Amino acid sequence: MQYPVNRRDFVAAATAAGVALATHGAVAAAPAADKPAILGGKKTRTQAFPAWPIMDAREEKSMLTTLRSGRWFRGNGTNVSKFEQSFARLSGAKHCVATNGGTTALIAALGALEIGPGDEVIVTPYTFIATINSILMHYALPVLVDIDPETYQIDPAKIEAAITDRTAAILPVHIGGNVADLDTILTVARKHKLPVIEDCCQAHVAQWRHRSVGTWGTVGCFSFQVSKNLCSGEGGAVLTDDNELAERIYAFHNNCRARTVINYNFSYTPTRAGNFRMTEFQGGLLMAQMTRLEQQSRTREENAAYLTELLRQVPGIKPCKMYAGCTRNNYHLYMFRYDAQKWAGLPRDKFVAALEAEGIPSSGGYSPVPWSAFLQKALGTRAARRVFPASVIDAWAGRCAVPQHERLCAEGVWFSQTLLLGTRADMDQVAAAIRKLHAHAGELAHAAARA
Repeated sequence: MQYPVNRRDFVAAATAAGVALATHGAVAAAPAADKPAILGGKKTRTQAFPAWPIMDAREEKSMLTTLRSGRWFRGNGTNVSKFEQSFARLSGAKHCVATNGGTTALIAALGALEIGPGDEVIVTPYTFIATINSILMHYALPVLVDIDPETYQIDPAKIEAAITDRTAAILPVHIGGNVADLDTILTVARKHKLPVIEDCCQAHVAQWRHRSVGTWGTVGCFSFQVSKNLCSGEGGAVLTDDNELAERIYAFHNNCRARTVINYNFSYTPTRAGNFRMTEFQGGLLMAQMTRLEQQSRTREENAAYLTELLRQVPGIKPCKMYAGCTRNNYHLYMFRYDAQKWAGLPRDKFVAALEAEGIPSSGGYSPVPWSAFLQKALGTRAARRVFPASVIDAWAGRCAVPQHERLCAEGVWFSQTLLLGTRADMDQVAAAIRKLHAHAGELAHAAARA
């Protein structure tokens, strides 16, 4: 697999980081006498990182204007349609259909592509469970392909071996705002004539070869849940360049009803469907939030590049890599792997707790869901048993072994996107806290063993 030697837009930041290492070395490398806070020392940081969501008079005006208009739902207001046009233009897609969540965006995309009972959908195990649930909602079978631990993404070299005559789609997830290897995925998909559904729920403005994610596959699905880099509390969207497919997605999310520009449309498209419409309040909030999106994204990228250069100097800390084709990482998450062996055996959860005590919030990310047991229960209903015989479920575990995923779940550490909205000095403090902990790894491990 190819990983980048240089990263677009990061060259200047990386150069600056090299200078900063020389000029801020005293900040990054804490003196050995400075004990970790969890052992009674002084906290590295006492100030909170930026809160989220960020809002001001723009959001307030949008909400009040929509409230006073009395036009609160899609069909009698204009906020949602304006957002769809703006998001499609930002992404370079022909069509955008807004939904009430990222999960329903995936459900609508799968439904419009006629994924249904008995079909198989290839997907990564390292994702929020909504990705898996969207497949199960159609009584299709999620077929897990293990991950590349260097990038946290689905391993593209393992996809083709998972394809069978039941495979109906490939669903890569651009986890954390990093980008899956779309060159390889699309090559395999074209060879087998399979649609690609990009799960971009964490990857707004991320790019592959200078083009937005969500526009490479057949469809791209996004989430605007409150934690996301572009948010409206809840919300989602589907992008596509296929005119006919766009209309099917619209009908699927609108109880079989097609678009109308005059009156409320009570003609019906023959398809399964639901009510997944975005409200006018959400559409207005997103238009306000979009005014900050580019600047916030650049701040995250610059801080991530700088932080990566600092953390690469710390033994046992391995920042997430990007494929050469990833020309913009959204950094919904800053992700790295933690090697306990280079930290005197200090368990990952104890490292996270010690970092929290220093004033640096982090998490271990996804837990290793016991997928075999989960699928057996999820597909154990009467209706599911009519679709999937016991032999299919029994064979599933053998097909979907994911040892790299399980290892990553034990080693991964996340910083949220809000941490990256701080200053360069904040990144120095993050690195300083980690360096301080490493200098006292033996003491921390001993204390953890005694606890």
